[in-house]
This record gives sequence, C-alpha cells and structure tokens, in this order.
Amino acid sequence: MRYTLPAGDIDSTRRALSAGQTSPADVLAETVRIAASDACRHVYMPGAQPGTHGTNTGPSPAPGPLAGIPVSVKDLFDVAGQTTAAGSRVLADAPAAVRDSTAVARLRAAGAVLAGRTNMVEFAFSGVGTNPHYGTPLNPADPDVARIPGGSSSGAAVSVATGAALAGLGSDTGGSIRIPAALCGLVGFKSTARLVPTVGALPLSTTLDTVCAVTRSVRDAVTLHEVLSARRVPLNAKPLAQRRLAVVRTHMQDALDGTVAAAFRRSLQLLSQAGVQVATIDLPELDDLATMYASGGFSAAESYAWHRDLIARRQADYDPRVAQRILRGARMSAADYIDLLAARKAWITDMEARLAGFDAIVSPTVPIVAPPIASVAHDDDEFFRVNALLLRNTSVVNMLDGCAISLPCHTPGQLPVGLMLWHAALHDDAVLALALQVEAALAAPNPVRYE
Repeated sequence: MRYTLPAGDIDSTRRALSAGQTSPADVLAETVRIAASDACRHVYMPGAQPGTHGTNTGPSPAPGPLAGIPVSVKDLFDVAGQTTAAGSRVLADAPAAVRDSTAVARLRAAGAVLAGRTNMVEFAFSGVGTNPHYGTPLNPADPDVARIPGGSSSGAAVSVATGAALAGLGSDTGGSIRIPAALCGLVGFKSTARLVPTVGALPLSTTLDTVCAVTRSVRDAVTLHEVLSARRVPLNAKPLAQRRLAVVRTHMQDALDGTVAAAFRRSLQLLSQAGVQVATIDLPELDDLATMYASGGFSAAESYAWHRDLIARRQADYDPRVAQRILRGARMSAADYIDLLAARKAWITDMEARLAGFDAIVSPTVPIVAPPIASVAHDDDEFFRVNALLLRNTSVVNMLDGCAISLPCHTPGQLPVGLMLWHAALHDDAVLALALQVEAALAAPNPVRYE
C-alpha cells in the first residue's frame, strides 16, 4: 500500500501563478475535475461542488495571499446565499444565509476561490467522520479498503487530500481538524480559540469551538492562520538544537497500534538526531479529565442548549449517534456546568505550570490508523470505542484552551500517522515556527533503519 498526496500546495501554486505557468482558471478547472471523480464521492454537499456556486462571487479583491487558490468550506459556516445544513437533514431546508461568516469573509478578502461546501459529521459531533444522511467521504489513503476519514471535518480533509481543494476551512472542538488531518496524511492546525472569530459558524461548544483549516504543508497552515486570524505570524525560530520537547509518559501513548507506535518512535529518534532535547514527563493532571468529562462535558451541555427545541421536534431526523451525545446535556444541571467551568480553570493553571519550560509537547495525534468504515458502520459499541480513541489525545488541547498542529510522520507505504505538537494558549507562533523545523527534520534523508 503506497499513499502519496497529489502534487502541489498553496505555496507552490502561488509561485506557479506568479510565474505565469498556470492560471486561476486552470487551477479551478483541475479541482472541479477531481471533485467530479469517484475519489470525491460524498465529499461535497449536494449542489455545492466546485464550479456550481462555490466560486468567489464577491468583488474581485486585490491580489492577496490566497488569490486564485481553491479553498473548500465546511458545511458549518455561513456563505451568503447558501444554506448552512451542518451535515444534517434537519437544517437542509433552512433559509439561506444573508451574509458570510467572518472566516469566509476573510477568505474572500484574501482572494480565495470558494471551492464548494464540504460534507461533515452531523453537527460536528464525532471524530470518526461518518454521515448517514449524505454518505461518508472515503479516506483516499487506501485504494483497496474503504476507511474512515476522521471527523468532524471529514469532507474538508478529503477535499485537500484528493486535490479537490488546496485548503479546507473547518473547525476543531475536540480534534475535528487534527483527527482527519492525521488519518488522511495532511497538516491540521488548531489555533488558540480566541484568535479567530466564530461569528457565522454553527456552534457545537461555544467554550471549545475553534475555527481553523486543514492544509498540505505547515507553510500553508501559517498562511491560512494569518488569513483567518487577521494577523501576521512571526517565524523567528531558534535552532532545533536549542529546542526542548516533552513526551508524556502515559495516557497519550497508551494503546498505540503498531504503525502509530513505530512512526512516533521514528519521529522522536529523528528529532533527537537533529539535536532536539526530548524529555519524558509525567502529567498526572490528565487523569482528571475523566471526571470532568463524566457528565458529558462542555460539548453535551452547550450543544443541548442550542438543539433542545429542534431535537424535541425532530429527533427522528438526527443521526442517532449524534442525538445520543447531544441529549446527555439534558441531564446536566446548571450547578454541574458552573462546577465544570471552575474545574477547567484550575486544571488549566496546573497544566500551564507543568508545561512551562518546554517549547512544545509532542505526542501521536491519534493512537490508531484509520479503521475500515465497515468496522464502525453497524456496531455502536465499536463506533464509540473508536470515537473515544480518536478524540483522546486531541481533546486535551481543547480543554487546555491551547494550540496544536498535526503533521504527517509516516513513511511511504504506511497508512497515514500524525505527529502532534502542542502547548498552552497563545503559544501559536512558537508552535508554528517549531512545526516548520520538525516538518523539515522528518523529511530529511534518513540512513537509519527503524522497525
């Protein structure tokens, strides 16, 4: 099995456009061709494929950092004149949005071509990526077995992995950008939540939701973050030999499958060879998460607050697995919610003290490679087991109010594996600068054989 992304990212495409080697029309035509292929089955929402009504229909912007670049939009974000269904039949006949979400408006202003609305987990409430209403986008990593793409930004990731878009606008509440990025062999950057407005995005958890994007390279992740956050990212990086990374001894390395364990071990060895100081630490605060999540956490409480009237009338039209998780919020009292807010605040303080002195913490993004869709399609117990595994590592960062990036660390011939660099709130610039160096170190010729 050999998995290789189609050639080209935003940075290389911009250079080709600037040199006159291609044109915006040619770039869009190629994404339209790919979007119409079988590789993109179930990736775009009905009627929202590139070339229909996904192009930049606003005033022609001055050349910007995304001029002529096709960017897909998760079906969670308002686009003027289009219905935001959030991957659900319940909202399929809702009125069209009257204005763009802030994120979409910033993409347009940067010159992006909006390459259609991507399918997603209904209401963004799962890390697996399945959707019983509009079909599940197929992970292109394995041409022989239909595997999950990861979620909830499933279509966003597959659109980028296939080349139907060069970046995918999405969201990350517990890992919804980083999980599909890891499983599809892409880069997914979750910024500190407060840096990008969520205005015009349908909420899952108003406490945890983060607007972000999936890309093909770390350089592209920087570009997308600069556009979405309306700020410049300084990339003054100190040498790798002066970097100090932490590896968490337990929890994040528990129950790794063989492919992930080998890729993670190889990545740490390559970084050590590049001079990075890697320290193994205990992080007992992670044991507290089970108690904080016991009642359903922020996602259950805050999603139920948004859905309670709608789900009371139309529960039969929801994905039963999504409805089950939303309804957990009905059992959470106001006192429970206030206690959770206080517990999180104290937990963040403790965690930040533990992480001080490290440039980042490094861990597998998810502990498993993408399982076959068939293994979770009709077995609820297996579905929720896989979902919990996929969310286990990534959700730590959301609870921390932190930032994180997942980048590919597998070798050719393997199913994709993600390496996650993460830290506390507002360490975004440092994490991105480090990720550029780590990406280069992992791609360097390696004479050592790893097993």
